[in-house]
Amino acid sequence: MATTELHKPGVGHTTRPVAQRKPLSAGRVALYVTLSVISLLMVVPFVWMVLTSLKTPVEIASQDAGLLPEHWDFSNYSEALKAAPFATYARNSFIIATSHTVLNLLIASMAGYALARIRFRGSEVIFYLFIAALMIPTYTKVLPEFLIVRFMPLAGGNDLFGQGGSGWLDTWWALIVPGAVTPFAVFLFRQFYLDLPVELEEAARLDGLGEFRIYARIMTPQVKPALITVALLTFESSWNNFLWPLLVTRTDSLRVIQVGLSVFKTENGPQWHFLMAGTTLATLPMVVLFLIGQRYFVQGFATAGLK
Repeated sequence: MATTELHKPGVGHTTRPVAQRKPLSAGRVALYVTLSVISLLMVVPFVWMVLTSLKTPVEIASQDAGLLPEHWDFSNYSEALKAAPFATYARNSFIIATSHTVLNLLIASMAGYALARIRFRGSEVIFYLFIAALMIPTYTKVLPEFLIVRFMPLAGGNDLFGQGGSGWLDTWWALIVPGAVTPFAVFLFRQFYLDLPVELEEAARLDGLGEFRIYARIMTPQVKPALITVALLTFESSWNNFLWPLLVTRTDSLRVIQVGLSVFKTENGPQWHFLMAGTTLATLPMVVLFLIGQRYFVQGFATAGLK
């Protein structure tokens, strides 16, 4: 009888207690609702842009048109690409954004490591200067940077005193050098390097590693969230930059994609269907990058905020 009972379904097997979910508090419900509303507000402009890019000009001008297109005109994308050399613009934007990202990761990480792990006279003063640089509005730096580029000595026909030519204007130097390093990246790397245990570098020094090899092989691989965060922010900022490339370039061969979108603003008004199609194509690379690196991006900001 005992054997029969043991072979019955369910007999002889322990059942785990079912975990009961705790009811959500009113504060948590309010938080979820608030975050959902904010998320919706952030997504609506992008959805409107994509839907507008698929409408005809008549439909966009009509006051009775709804949110969804009546006729889905996918040819707007191909026609927009023919209106200007967008392949060249996209190539230029990619080269500039990639250069800024690589240079910022390399130089800012080394600066952050030096400020965090190497003790030298004046390190605190230098760090506070970086903090002060974070407080300077971006547009107040445009004029001084433009003057530096314009009067760069021995460049673009300039003499030793920066006179007589155009300096770095309408060159790759003007597009890449001014945005190569950001104070925020240095600050973020310093915060991450400060949190690493000192035993790592002590063990590396006992193994005979020099300072640069400790930075490159031991410490930097431990701050992957900071690397991803800085890379995403730098690439996004450079890719979406409009004002600076507009000021320092004059030829189509150096125009970037954000400046190229201005061809759809004619004397008769913006060509909204083409402008929205071009903007959608210009936005897609950043959306894809953030979807790929969002886990490290959020972790980078969350971890830096705890230090």
